[in-house]
Amino acid sequence: MPESLTTIAYLVAGVLFILSLAGLSTQKTARRGNAFGIAGMLLALGITAGGHVQSYGALAVAVALGGVIGAVLAMRVEMTSMPELVAALHSFVGLAAVLVGIASYLGTTTDSAHAEGVIHAVEVFVGVFVGALTFTGSVIAFGKLKGIVRSKPLLLPGRHVFNLLLLLVSVGLGAHFLGAAEHEGLSSLLIMTGVAGLLGVHLVLAIGGADMPVVVSMLNSYSGWAAAAAGFMLENDLLIITGALVGSSGAILSYIMCRAMNRSFWSVIFGGFGADEGKAPAKRAGAEPQGEVTSVSASETAALLRSAKQVVIVPGYGMAVAHAQYPVYEIAALLQKRGVKVRFAIHPVAGRLPGHMNVLLAEAKVPYDIVLEMEEINEDFPETDVVLVIGANDIVNPGALTDSSSPIYGMPVLEVWKSKATIVMKRSMASGYAGVENPLFFLENSKMLFGDAKKNVDAILTELRSSASSAAAE
Repeated sequence: MPESLTTIAYLVAGVLFILSLAGLSTQKTARRGNAFGIAGMLLALGITAGGHVQSYGALAVAVALGGVIGAVLAMRVEMTSMPELVAALHSFVGLAAVLVGIASYLGTTTDSAHAEGVIHAVEVFVGVFVGALTFTGSVIAFGKLKGIVRSKPLLLPGRHVFNLLLLLVSVGLGAHFLGAAEHEGLSSLLIMTGVAGLLGVHLVLAIGGADMPVVVSMLNSYSGWAAAAAGFMLENDLLIITGALVGSSGAILSYIMCRAMNRSFWSVIFGGFGADEGKAPAKRAGAEPQGEVTSVSASETAALLRSAKQVVIVPGYGMAVAHAQYPVYEIAALLQKRGVKVRFAIHPVAGRLPGHMNVLLAEAKVPYDIVLEMEEINEDFPETDVVLVIGANDIVNPGALTDSSSPIYGMPVLEVWKSKATIVMKRSMASGYAGVENPLFFLENSKMLFGDAKKNVDAILTELRSSASSAAAE
């Protein structure tokens, strides 16, 4: 295939990927963005297969196998498990970068004494380093999201010195690798791969549960840069463009989320967010909430919602686990028919993945114009009659603003306690993913509706339907 045609096709595919990212920036254009991305990837695969493949049989097997696995995952993985899937996919990108880097090093014969050879060696070393860190970090993130690895941060004494030591060892190995004769630097490259992998494990283990959405976004950025490094090694311009797009967009998203949490990017990566290792954050001196919890029934909740003029619904991970988004929207629709102003409030780090709640609500056909971000709705809570919190905890914790000893202190939250009445739906009084107790549960205007979110939402919906039928009969 002519090189000029390949270049043009790669350019078109790159533009399609840019249009895909632009479309994914809003819910209304997300489907179109996905379509652009699919078209760009099909074009990229077709052009690459047409000009740079020696064994079409092996390629066909690989594409078919990958396609089947991807299709099965897409059909079987539920939305609640999507964060784990994303973390797993990031690990694949990192592992691919490691394998491509080692293969590229062994398969080239460039002279390390010339500039071209040095540049290629740097590409290989950096690509393998980023890939190994991404691979192991993503595996640990998968374990934390899946519950295999505990969400509390592992805060080892001298952990920052340990991280710095690992980095310096990698730099030293890099110097030896660059100075080695052809293929004689393989041992340095492999040792560095192990060191980078250990660094990835330790970095993510030191990050607590409340920061996992940022971690997923950060690993997305790492996987993009790993892909870009692989593009340099393979001399594939489109892979460089795609990796740079993913890497930069992931970094920007991580920065935006850190700003929303009032935390620095570096404190998330190196600090660990949550309890001190081996301690229970909810029991810190002076921070334990005082008072009694007031329970409420589903019928009493329905009565409060019927009498309200303004209602705000705050979805959390508990709603996702219970698959309650569909009846929740039915409740909202019934209330709107009664003239109640209903809106949904979304915190930037609600759930386990950036935009997790937005996707769930869009899946339930909730109109985009009643789904508001934290900055848009926080000032409206004092005029709100009832706030219904469904399976959320840390994002509605007033201790984030008032308790300087709390590990989430300084994080902006949805100020639901300023409303006239707040109803929190939870299975129990257990702390949230950050391991922090919530004083909201003990406030005078807060009530707890315990039990499975789906069952309670269905019960509320039944009560509202019954009252609507009675009113219509009269």
